[in-house]
Amino acid sequence: MKYRILVVEDDKDIAEVIRLYLENEGYEVMWAGDGAAGYELTQKEKINLAVVDIMLPKMNGYDLVKKVREQSNIPLLILSAKNLDSDKILGLDLGADDYMTKPFNPLELVARVKSNIRRYYSLGSRQEDEEKPGSIWKVGELVLDEDSVTLTKNGEQIVITPTEYKMLSLFMKSPGKVFTKQQIYQEVNGECYVNDDNTLMVHISNLRDKIEDNPREPKYIKNIRGIGYKIEKISDER
Repeated sequence: MKYRILVVEDDKDIAEVIRLYLENEGYEVMWAGDGAAGYELTQKEKINLAVVDIMLPKMNGYDLVKKVREQSNIPLLILSAKNLDSDKILGLDLGADDYMTKPFNPLELVARVKSNIRRYYSLGSRQEDEEKPGSIWKVGELVLDEDSVTLTKNGEQIVITPTEYKMLSLFMKSPGKVFTKQQIYQEVNGECYVNDDNTLMVHISNLRDKIEDNPREPKYIKNIRGIGYKIEKISDER
């Protein structure tokens, strides 16, 4: 399958560099020079992943990510000159799966596109397999269904991003087991990057907001200081 990547970038030179590197890896690339055009393409075309700048005309990248995430679960990678932690946290909070800053190494961008594609679409490929015992994982009120790639709590579906799904799947398959940050990086991305620490904390925070009754006193996802994270062993209380 030839994956189609949408690049939403108003700088034509940067967009051209990205296109050349991605096409060299066998991807089909579409380009939009502003946020509104980028959003329109996500509605009209089959897009497998989008690389999105933040400072865009007509619709900024934050609004684009938010609007796309309301309707689609495709991987979204922000590529921006905005390099403050608050910028990254906002982008991830709105639903982006990854965040890179400019200036950037095109080879790292390609690696991140590959890891996001692999992470998201390897999940989908499992739906074609024969049903296997253990494809539904339960911890307390949470139920993770690998066949439908859904998460429910007390029977109500919770919308999570592909990154959050992969992370929660790792935890729920081994309740009580502590995973180091490096193990989580490897499971979620396939690679480790030096700036992933803040990204991981944002994803954990977002997951807690979605699954915990009180995110400030988490019942499920616990931080093991200096080591990593785990999900508690909790029986279904219903």
